[in-house]
Amino acid sequence: MQGYLCRVHQRAVPQGRPMKIFLSASIRGGRDMLHVYIKIVELLRHHGHEVLSWHVADPELEDKESLMTEQEIYEHDMELLTRSDCVIAEVSTPSIGVGYEICRALQLNLPVLCLYAPHSRVSAMILGNKDEKLIARQYHEIRELEENILEFIADYCIMPRI
Repeated sequence: MQGYLCRVHQRAVPQGRPMKIFLSASIRGGRDMLHVYIKIVELLRHHGHEVLSWHVADPELEDKESLMTEQEIYEHDMELLTRSDCVIAEVSTPSIGVGYEICRALQLNLPVLCLYAPHSRVSAMILGNKDEKLIARQYHEIRELEENILEFIADYCIMPRI
């Protein structure tokens, strides 16, 4: 993957620059992968990155979101997405919301890393998408998940938005 994202973008991120990352993961579609979402947030924070949508890994998220209107949730998440440098999506659990966020991120010209566990039924809209800003990677264990994330960030280059 070395250089992959650099072909997509025009100028490199300064070495060690903290990234603003949007984590997209299933909420209403199922929380079976919550332990993975938590690991992703921990890894990103450990490396100095800001996870704008950290709430996705909050075990109490559904209770907190129940106090918000659908419009408030949408506007909050879209505002975070527009402030992000890139998106990391855990797509093992099918979710219309995650698919929407991935599509919107690509429209915003953001690179997207989609991660999924073996035997997941990942949509062809992800695996068959040839957009050069979309990368899909399977992981078998947490170590491999972490390697995929760190490689994605290391190869990341910013493209000025139009």
